[in-house]
Amino acid sequence: MTDPMTRPRYVGLPTFMRAPWAEDDWSAVDIGLVGVPYDGGVTNRPGARHGPREIRNQSSLMRRINQATGVCPYELARVADIGDAVVERPFELTGAHDQIQAFFERVVAAGVVPLSVGGDHSVSLPILRVLGRDRPVGMVHIDAHCDTGDDYLGSRFHHGAPFRRAVEEGVLDPGRTIQIGIRGGINERDVWGFSHSSGMRVVYMHEIPALGLEAVIAEARRVVGDGPTYLSFDIDSIDPAFAPGTGTPEIGGLTSFEAQRLVRGLSGVDVIGGDLVEVSPPFDIGGGTALVGAGILFEMLCVTAEAAARRRAARP
Repeated sequence: MTDPMTRPRYVGLPTFMRAPWAEDDWSAVDIGLVGVPYDGGVTNRPGARHGPREIRNQSSLMRRINQATGVCPYELARVADIGDAVVERPFELTGAHDQIQAFFERVVAAGVVPLSVGGDHSVSLPILRVLGRDRPVGMVHIDAHCDTGDDYLGSRFHHGAPFRRAVEEGVLDPGRTIQIGIRGGINERDVWGFSHSSGMRVVYMHEIPALGLEAVIAEARRVVGDGPTYLSFDIDSIDPAFAPGTGTPEIGGLTSFEAQRLVRGLSGVDVIGGDLVEVSPPFDIGGGTALVGAGILFEMLCVTAEAAARRRAARP
């Protein structure tokens, strides 16, 4: 049994989705599944540094074909687990981000589309610095929080501010950015003012029942249009009844099925990379949150593989 996906799930190295391990040679990789085990940007409960390893474990339960959509990402693209963006200076946040950025510069230079697993949400910034360097990208951001805050306890670079920094640095286009599922108590009425003033489309969780998921999906597709789009999924967008193992849980969130439907609805969007962040195994129960994360990661892989296949077919 040479194919890891045909072996019993409890044998071999626990790679993402049981995909081939390709830590050194990326010449035969179209989509690279990447771990980013860093949580130095959390504002309260740490633990997301352990997320990639546990999601690798739980992702052994994933299969080849998306039963709902019929998509088999492994038929559309060469997928591999390309290892971790290792941070050798984890106690200095900006230096850690620089090291993460350097890793993704290598990934993109190799022609690999990165689909990453954090780690806290601050890791999105160094990834966007690479993917948005030549032109600002659009983004579908599914989260309980907008993450467009500012200075907090003396730092401008934490998991509550990556997308404000990305807009300021010119790597994220706010006019092509939609944030979905925002909710929870706040200390300031205008805490997410930057999202609105910069031109981002914010869909608050309390609006979704009235709008309906199909309307939200249509709005996301309208906002990002045909341009290159990043997909960022924070596990705390899902209600803690389904995903309690996260640093900043907020009740009243998406069900796991609603989250699947949202990601599936992005089929046809020009996805050029993405991340699944904020799974914190120390706060998890029986690996349930990591399993939800693995399932959403598979949905993200499906739409990313479709996009990669379309770009490949369009080349002269």
